[in-house]
Amino acid sequence: MSHPARAGIQGTLDELGTPLAGVTFVVVDLETTGGSPADCAITEIGAVKVRGGEVLGEFQTLVNPGVPIPAVISVLTGITDPMVATAPRLGPALAAFLEFATGAVLVAHNARFDVGFLRAACTQTGREWPKPPVLDTVHLARQLVTRDEAPNHRLASLARLFHATTTPNHRALADARATVDVLHGLIARVGTLGVHSLEELLDYSARVPAAQRRKRHLADTLPDEPGVYLFKDAHDRVLYVGTSVRIRTRVRSYFTASEQRRRMAEMVRLAASVTPIVCATALEAQVRELRLIAEHKPRYNRRSRNPDKALWVKLTSETFPRLSIVRTVADDVSRYAGPFSSRAAAESAVAAIHEVVALRQCTERLSTRRPSPACALAELGRCGAPCTGSQSRGDYAQVVATVEDLLLGLDHELFDRLHTRLGVLSAQQRFEEAGRVRDRFRALAKGAHRSQRLAPLAGIAELVAAARSPLGGWELVCIRHGRLAGSTRSPRGADPMPYVAALRESAEVVRATGTLAPAAIPEETETILRWLESPGVRLVDVEGAWTCPVAGAAPVHDLLEAAWAAEHRSTA
Repeated sequence: MSHPARAGIQGTLDELGTPLAGVTFVVVDLETTGGSPADCAITEIGAVKVRGGEVLGEFQTLVNPGVPIPAVISVLTGITDPMVATAPRLGPALAAFLEFATGAVLVAHNARFDVGFLRAACTQTGREWPKPPVLDTVHLARQLVTRDEAPNHRLASLARLFHATTTPNHRALADARATVDVLHGLIARVGTLGVHSLEELLDYSARVPAAQRRKRHLADTLPDEPGVYLFKDAHDRVLYVGTSVRIRTRVRSYFTASEQRRRMAEMVRLAASVTPIVCATALEAQVRELRLIAEHKPRYNRRSRNPDKALWVKLTSETFPRLSIVRTVADDVSRYAGPFSSRAAAESAVAAIHEVVALRQCTERLSTRRPSPACALAELGRCGAPCTGSQSRGDYAQVVATVEDLLLGLDHELFDRLHTRLGVLSAQQRFEEAGRVRDRFRALAKGAHRSQRLAPLAGIAELVAAARSPLGGWELVCIRHGRLAGSTRSPRGADPMPYVAALRESAEVVRATGTLAPAAIPEETETILRWLESPGVRLVDVEGAWTCPVAGAAPVHDLLEAAWAAEHRSTA
């Protein structure tokens, strides 16, 4: 069919761009020993080369990482140390992949992860990163796939939506094949919106709706200083709370192409005003943000809206102690792990302990003088049956000591037992059962790690710390029982000690809530801890002792969290 109005008009190649049908894409997926290229290594590379909907070739290789693969990673991927023992090392494997991908557009699901590892691998092996165009299918899916169609933008969810011929299974080539089908499904969708060239596809997400641009004036009168900002609707209801070292600059970014989050675009459409709260220090801004989110529960903030619903796992202090899930920490001799963000997480931590320790699970208060009938767990050997008198109080106390030592950070024998259990299940290829144990293991390590970090700071009546301010002078903070009681900033060139004295006099009076739980929401105390542990922070004065357990849960927690991050790296 002819179009007379267009007769005689021929677009140049520059105007038309590179037709998508002629673009060569290399879709890549990596498996690694953890979530960060700084201290983790690649164990497998899988890639598929496609053009015009046709598969031109595939690439797959295991990679010998040079370090043992953690059991939790083996459970996730099925890749074990014997499998990679004879595989090529990183240098040859990377060289082969880069040759395969030469001249192509690189595609990955959550490209930041895969490209980050590939760039780090180039640096490690002395190669120059070729800087190919990169397309992220997670980023594209956020703009094209609604929550009504898929519960999230993970690869598995999108593969189901687009009827991928390969099911993702955390192996590199299989996941790359699934990503190819997702890519084709997304390209088909974007084609209906008039995107037909590579240049249009790469630029597609940079579009800023007119409604978003029209709200730029909301940032005009804001201070460009550190603090908190509150987006509010026409009824003065708080929609979103954020923090920045430069409020005006950060708020302006919500009205530009740099803001890619769909929910933020929706929030901007509803926003009628922005209220700034200038803060003396960056830490104060972060803490105020947490408190304001907890107070207002803004619909567009996803975290910290219900800090009062935290739960703890308690090792009771009765004659025959047991594990109980509670909402508060009592100032008693009981031991605690947590807080946990959900009951499911707390129950997983309890199940992890019961997996390797024969602690009683009944809820009755037992007596050494009045025996009671044994339950089924005793018959299965999962409990020593102190209820019947078969296990003395002293023998049961030895069982309890294993759990108590773990919670106090005195010993991690219980963690060692769980790690051994994971290794056995993995070796027996009982991966589904191993996955359940791993998830319980992670929940327990996370809860123990949190309590071991929070408790020492909760017990300190006052701690004053300082850090160099980017504006000159010092940022000074006063912390009492794990709560930020006040902060200030001393000017460049001034003696900071008078400002320290004034801060201590004017800081909030904070009463201790016990020896374990801080006098603030857990997220606030953890934010303070991260700041205290950051480079350049100096302790000015401490009333008491700030310590951490030598045999604490930190190393195990960090390993399990890295494995979890690797598993969920394709989460939207």
